[in-house]
Amino acid sequence: MPARTLPFLLALILLTLNVLGQNLVRINDVSAIVLRPELAQDKTAQAGMQAAGLSTELIGKVTVLSEPALWPAGLATDSARQANQAALGNYAVNRLCEYNTEEGLMSIVVVPVADNYHMSEELRSKTDLYFVMRSSGLVTVEPQVIQSPPSQGPAWKRMPKAKILLPDEVYATYDLSRDTVALAEFVRKGFSQPEIDAVIFRSHERNWPEGMDLFDERYPNLSEFKRYKAYAAAAWDGKVLLVIPAEQNKKAKVGLRPYLDIYMVYAAKAVSVKEVRKKR
Repeated sequence: MPARTLPFLLALILLTLNVLGQNLVRINDVSAIVLRPELAQDKTAQAGMQAAGLSTELIGKVTVLSEPALWPAGLATDSARQANQAALGNYAVNRLCEYNTEEGLMSIVVVPVADNYHMSEELRSKTDLYFVMRSSGLVTVEPQVIQSPPSQGPAWKRMPKAKILLPDEVYATYDLSRDTVALAEFVRKGFSQPEIDAVIFRSHERNWPEGMDLFDERYPNLSEFKRYKAYAAAAWDGKVLLVIPAEQNKKAKVGLRPYLDIYMVYAAKAVSVKEVRKKR
């Protein structure tokens, strides 16, 4: 979009949405995404973000992270975007602001990485994504039920530390939802149902980081698993559930670094669990 003088730009602003307001939207037209937003030079967009009450820090983040070079593979080319047109509707998206230009009503939206772990690998970003879009390509999502945010999973800080000794003894495709003994143990441990759901979802390889969600990618890096800072969440039937906290593994090898806590089911013999001394 062409740059204009600031007074004229401010006059063009029609509407802004507060970041904390009802701003859930869905992408229904991939062609509405502006491919070269150049937000640093776009005074209209900058004025729109300021009028929406976005902090200076957030405006800077939006400006930097809206660069197409940061987009995942599924958005990197015209053909990839067209192929993934339907899948883009599954993104959890928030509108940060909406403003008017000579080209029509525009929106700046964020696709938070923490809310889009369910997306396929080629559409999953390593950081929050920001798009400039023509508002006509968005549909407002009217929440029918107020729901709690997805569970972060069971708290691991009081769990005993564990070390992976035999990395290849992992049950990468284990379906915990079918293991009634494991589920009963989770309940006994005091896990809530949302926490159990999080464990079930993030203990399968398809929901692990992009460098380990397939055997062929994972196998050459198995020795790196020994470096994980892990915690033992539960044990049953010769198996143990490990928590690999994102907070504790920020220095893990690229592709193996969790962006949310992930879980691994291991054969008990493949893991060393630090004994917890009981308080007298």
